[in-house]
Parts: sequence; structure tokens; C-alpha cells
Amino acid sequence: MLSNEEKHTNTLNYIAMKNDSRRSFLKKSLIGVSGAALLPGTIHNANAIPVTPSYSSDLPTRILGKTGLNVPIISMGVEGASAAGFIKAAYDNGIRMFFSATYYGEGNNEKLLADAVRDLPRETLIIGSAVIPKGVDHRGGIFTGESTYEAQIKTAEESLKRFGMDYLDFMLLPYAAKRESIFFEPLLRAMEDLKKQGKTRYVGIATHSFQNEAIKAAADTKIYDVVMPGYNFRNDNIQEMNDAITYAVKAGVGIIGMKAQAGAYWDQERTQPVNSDAALKWVLQNKNVSTVVSGMTNFSELQKNIALIKGNLKLTDEEMKDLKLASNEIAPGLYCRQCRQCMVQCAQKLDIPTIMRSFMYAYGYCNLEHARYTLDNTCISSIPCMECSQCEVTCSAGFDIRSKIMDISRLRDVPMDFLKA
Repeated sequence: MLSNEEKHTNTLNYIAMKNDSRRSFLKKSLIGVSGAALLPGTIHNANAIPVTPSYSSDLPTRILGKTGLNVPIISMGVEGASAAGFIKAAYDNGIRMFFSATYYGEGNNEKLLADAVRDLPRETLIIGSAVIPKGVDHRGGIFTGESTYEAQIKTAEESLKRFGMDYLDFMLLPYAAKRESIFFEPLLRAMEDLKKQGKTRYVGIATHSFQNEAIKAAADTKIYDVVMPGYNFRNDNIQEMNDAITYAVKAGVGIIGMKAQAGAYWDQERTQPVNSDAALKWVLQNKNVSTVVSGMTNFSELQKNIALIKGNLKLTDEEMKDLKLASNEIAPGLYCRQCRQCMVQCAQKLDIPTIMRSFMYAYGYCNLEHARYTLDNTCISSIPCMECSQCEVTCSAGFDIRSKIMDISRLRDVPMDFLKA
């Protein structure tokens, strides 16, 4: 019989084989600019952004906040797509909004998306990308002195070059977390200027941690048009999150859901999949969520999701049971709720929530490149838990924290080239 360590090794091996001051700035931004500059969708560069976009689709749609866009309730995150033809198939099936990120595949994912839509009418597409800032303090949930205005503008412009486009429809600031990160002047000004310059139609944030705080803060800036939070049936303090989402929606901010599948599996060995239909339905029960970004990777997933959103979105009793909701059963799964209660317990002061996200990307989504990228952001040593004779951390979700950290930390020793699809 294999030991747990041997099981973990075999699983990981299998996956690897698969392939001015802030105040003066805000005053100027919110009060001093002309009314036209504050209107959602204002055309700042008529040569770049078309005046009359047309996003027709036969899929069910919802209005995306103050953008006024009537978007299909499912969108596509293209990180897991390996072929331009698959992305084109999603478009042919009615999906109109596609998201990438500047760091996916070191920029190659943006190029793949660009290739997929190159021959499609630009006015029928909604293209977005997360523009990764420099100097993120993931543990603290803030940005640092390295997170400069100039660096953010440069990263955004490099993204446009990879896309071969004059503008994107959405540029998102990822890793937004604590309120001070949302109001961080250099990046807030950069995102606003990218919109003013016609390099993006709308701006928003994406958030994994301190989510409730981040959602409300984004609305309070009066600058961000959308928020993309990790939203699913496994979220911690879901009522508080729903309240934060309602707060933002009342302020006109559109909500784009992500991480709907909550890790995709209940177990590390990938023998107990999350009921993906039920998980997607659960998110869409909340009418404040305009669309869900789904990381579909094959045609069967695409066809299943399209059929699902065209049908009855009400959860059945059996689906509720599958999601472990009906009996309030606590099942650890692979999705970390990012409650951060573990942070104060760890003697090594590790960024455990981010390490747990890395674990999920590796074992739940089989995305070792993303797992390694996320793990590198934590700056952990090769085997950090070896310095403690026993782990003092108790996870509110029931995770065996030490075991998971010891397991995923081995990924640091694998050359990144081996992890690329």
C-alpha cells in the first residue's frame, strides 16, 4: 500500500506529465474632471474605440453595471485554451467576452486569444486582460514602492502590442485586496489614464483576498467599472460577500464572477469531482453577478455550459446535496476560502492562503505553470515546514496545512520550462 507521501508524489507526477498625494489626486479625478470624462463608455479616443459596438448573442444575458453592456451570463477565461480554434468555437456558440492576463504563458496566452479572434468583427467582441502590477505584497494585501505608474502603463501597452489591438474593452488590476491597495494612487491613476487615453474602454479589479473589503473599495473609488471576485459556494462568510456585492452593484459596478468551480475536485487524487453544473448554477442564482468567467478547456465543457445556461438555473435538492449545502456538511475540498485565520497562527509567517491557491491550481486544475507562478509569489523556502517540529495552524476549513505545504513546495525545485503546456 502506498503511503500518503507516495500518493502525493504519484499524483503530482501524473499532473506534470499531462501536459500628487492620494487625496489631491482623488479630488481631481472625481470632481475636477469634466462630466463627459466620468460617463461610462465615454470615447476618449475616437480613432481607437468604435462608437456603436454590437455584442449580439442568442445566449441569456445580463446588464454589466454602469458599462451598460448586455453580456452573456457565461464568459470565457482562455488560460486553459490550447488552440485558437477552440476559442473561435466558443464565439460561434454565443460567447462574446474573453479574458486573459499579461502573465499567462508569459504573454503567449494573449497572443493566442488575438489569433483566435483576428478575423472576427472587433465590435462584436469583448476582450479583457488582467494587467499584472509590479511589487505586489501578497501576504499583506497591498502594493509597494515597486508598483509604479510608469510600470503599469508599460505593462498595459505591451499587452496591447501582443493583442495587436488599439484598445481592450477591459483592463483589470489583479491582486487588489485591502482598501489601501484599491486606492493606491500610482496604480489607480494609471488605470484611470489608460481609460482616458482610449487604451481600454473600461477598468476594473480582480481580487482573491480581502474580497469584501476590495469590492466595496472599488465602488468607492468611483473610477472602477467592474469587479471580478472569486465567488462560489465555498466562500467564507457568504452573506457578507453578498452584501458587499450588493453595495457595489448599487453604485453601478458590474460583477464578473470567477472561480465558480471552487477547485473542481473534492480530493487531491481527483476521484471526486465537484458537480460543475450545480456550482455554476449556484453562482448564477445571484442576479447581481452579470456573468461568470469559465476556464473551459475542451468542447464537451463548452457544450455542457452552453446547454446549462439555456435551461433552468434553479438548483435541485440533489444538486444542493452534491454541493454539501443541504446538510451543512463540512468538506475540505481543494478550495481555500481565503479567510486568513491561519496567518496569525503560523510561526514561519507563511502566506498560507496563497500557497493553498497554488495547491488548488496544481491538483484541482492541473495547471502547474500557474501553480508555480503563484507559489513563487510567496517567496517560501524549498521545504518551509521542516523548521517546525509540529504545525500549530488549525484550518477553519479542515485542511491539513502542513501536508499541503510540504507537498506543493516541491514544485519550486522543478524548472519552469518543464511546467509549460
